[in-house]
Amino acid sequence: MEFSELIRTNRAQAELLQGPEAPPLRGTLCVTGHHLLLSPAPQSTPDLWLLLLRCVDSIEKRVAGDSGTITLRCKDLRVLQLDIEGVEATLDIARSIEALSSLESVITSFPFFYRPRGLRLGDAWHFHPPERYFKRVARETNAWRLSEVNQDFSLCPSYPRVVIVPRAVDDTALARSARFRQGGRFPVLSYHHARSGTVLLRSSQPLTGPQKRRCAEDEELLRAVLAGVCPGARGFIVDMRSAQAAKQARMTGGGTEAKAAYPGWKRLHRPLERGRSLQESFMRLVEACGDTEQSMDRWLSRLEGCRWLAHVKEALSTACLAAQGMEREGACILVHGAEGTDSTLLVTSLAQLILDPTSRTMIGFQELVEREWIQAGHPFQMRCAHSAFSHARPKQEAPTFLLFLDCVWQLGHQFPLSLEFGEGLLLALFEHAYASPFGTFLCNSEKERCLCEVRTRTHSLWSGLNQLKEQRKLRNPLYVLNPLAIWPSVEPQSLRLWQGLFLRWTRPPEPSEVAWERVWQIVTERENTEDSQSTASA
Repeated sequence: MEFSELIRTNRAQAELLQGPEAPPLRGTLCVTGHHLLLSPAPQSTPDLWLLLLRCVDSIEKRVAGDSGTITLRCKDLRVLQLDIEGVEATLDIARSIEALSSLESVITSFPFFYRPRGLRLGDAWHFHPPERYFKRVARETNAWRLSEVNQDFSLCPSYPRVVIVPRAVDDTALARSARFRQGGRFPVLSYHHARSGTVLLRSSQPLTGPQKRRCAEDEELLRAVLAGVCPGARGFIVDMRSAQAAKQARMTGGGTEAKAAYPGWKRLHRPLERGRSLQESFMRLVEACGDTEQSMDRWLSRLEGCRWLAHVKEALSTACLAAQGMEREGACILVHGAEGTDSTLLVTSLAQLILDPTSRTMIGFQELVEREWIQAGHPFQMRCAHSAFSHARPKQEAPTFLLFLDCVWQLGHQFPLSLEFGEGLLLALFEHAYASPFGTFLCNSEKERCLCEVRTRTHSLWSGLNQLKEQRKLRNPLYVLNPLAIWPSVEPQSLRLWQGLFLRWTRPPEPSEVAWERVWQIVTERENTEDSQSTASA
């Protein structure tokens, strides 16, 4: 299929309204296979306005007289209005945008055509392989090894080719454990806590079923985890479901680890909302943030009613529970829900941010996202198919990754010196997860990315973000290395609405944002002065 077949009208005269703070832009509107462009009139600004069509979440059109209006609600929460000359042109352009913004084929998406200056295909895809993190673990303990048991993705389609597992467990036992876990997601190492010697693991639920089946190799694997720490070590299994939900799962083939079968392990239930309820919470929050006419009482009521901050609190609380188990009680932690690709990854990644200073650096955080979300099998293509504006009934969409970014923002707000990156990086990751010219967030798993040749045919987001010109927008100029754990407060007074995301298009910059830019100016001037002095002395 050619893109031209979906473009009914490729250009028209239009006026673009981008929000209350931006002046209207008038010129020639053009539709291409991947973008919407507006070329301003000669007397206007010389800049070309560009919108990736994949960023469009929903489209509304209306006509009156001899003109029409198209309202585009975007996945990055922008609301754009296009006033177009001609009724037929309005309808044709609206149909073209609807068709081109909803293409499901991965290999026809823009990342496969994007060729920016200064970047080469293949750059930065090698930045964060599992082998890199294993080298760090190997310096701290010899109880673990790299296994290529999933080299062809036949054991677990959502795991990477290489995983970190107990040295005492061979690949045959891993294969049998995989058959006992939903989707083949057997327990693997997520994080080794050097100070206590304990480990954080993740998996999916065991397939005990109504017959209460057991798997000797799965039990052996978790025994080996404890034995690799120290004699008498103990562990906690943090189940992301309620006890009732876990019991119901057993009736359909799932279940939980039986206490008698896993000595030394104790099960804790910490249910986190996911799926449709989380998506609807996100949609209600965005709707409330977009209503600029409501009263204070109405705003506070809607903010509480959407329960988004309650989800933030529950996620941070559960991550703190896992982190405290390792840091303060010297226990190993296994986290899983049902599939182990959503709430599980949310908790394991947040726990590492709390405990690990390396994960709070710019490169360390990128590695964390790559290892604990992308390579760990979070289904980005399904979860981020729509944002908050789609009229379609939520199916598999869920803003789990956005919830993670919000929790990270809360950590940065409470510990403003402890994260090397700032809000700019979190906003960039949010935008690229939903619509991106880079291939990093494409597909649902490493297996799918290999089949689509994503690593060889698209550019890595990390190569774009790590360019020198991007660093000022992404780094925290106040960062100071903090070797200690950072324990966030989850009291209602401590959690804030992330205004930089949810209100970024509806309000002018806050004084704090202006102050942030001024801090950067001061830091840059000081660095330039120091460089000049060192050059002069040399």
